[in-house]
Amino acid sequence: MIRTEESPTAVRQARGARIPGAGVEFVLTFHCPDSLGIVQAVAEFLLRQECYIVDLKQFGDRTAGQFFMRVHFASPGDTGAVEQLRDSFAPLAGQWGMDWRLERHDRKQRILVMVSKYDHCLNDLLVRARSGELPVEIAAVVSNHPDLEGLAAWHGVPFHHIPVTPETKPAAEAKLLELVEASAVELVVLARYMQVLSDSATARLAGKAINIHHSFLPSFKGAKPYHQAHERGVKTVGATAHYVNSELDEGPIIAQQVIEVDHTYTPADLVSVGKDAECKALTNAVRWHAEGRIILSGNRTVILR
Repeated sequence: MIRTEESPTAVRQARGARIPGAGVEFVLTFHCPDSLGIVQAVAEFLLRQECYIVDLKQFGDRTAGQFFMRVHFASPGDTGAVEQLRDSFAPLAGQWGMDWRLERHDRKQRILVMVSKYDHCLNDLLVRARSGELPVEIAAVVSNHPDLEGLAAWHGVPFHHIPVTPETKPAAEAKLLELVEASAVELVVLARYMQVLSDSATARLAGKAINIHHSFLPSFKGAKPYHQAHERGVKTVGATAHYVNSELDEGPIIAQQVIEVDHTYTPADLVSVGKDAECKALTNAVRWHAEGRIILSGNRTVILR
């Protein structure tokens, strides 16, 4: 399908809209059935609101007949303008059948990190959240082991030790979900959490839970996958971050990292490289989710970077 509508920049310049020197910034993300005129309709709406488009990403999936867009824009209004903008945009969204979100650009999502004993992904998230590199606020760390309580405490993040056994798993998951609700958590991050969530838990967290694992699956399962990979002489080490669903390690893929290795790498070297890949893939996935760049499309993700 060829779109002949004007670009948002052209619409803005043609109408003579002023470029604001200051204001509050927002992000609008949506998907809807594909059709001519969507970009123009959104651009004209923003123009009427005297908003300035900072960045716009779009994708038309002609196979699925779906259209995806993320618009970062500045409004001359104050911090309370988000509700007014939502109310004003709702009729347009209804007209085009949009599934949409409109949030403050500087808003930090509240996340909960789940971990077992491996600390590299947790530490990476804690450091990046603390420095402001990730637009998130870590509300809590949950673990089935007590080992990493000190790390969380050093960063001033509440730590919850929730042991899990086959007998206590339902109660442990109920406690986890209660914590998610009580802490207003918007995203659960499984940062090398070595427990499988039940189907009921994954259903409750659909589209709101991200997992990380090495990319040797399904070839090297079980314990010591990097040692198995070394024995087979692998030439790449990788990691995959994905949304959690009822299929173990098969949810919609968000981010992947691949690092080349060779015959000189020991098993310990492969483990070290694998940790780097896991941290990078998970960080990207969490950042893109928090920035409103990911839209689920069936078992795929559209990432408007």
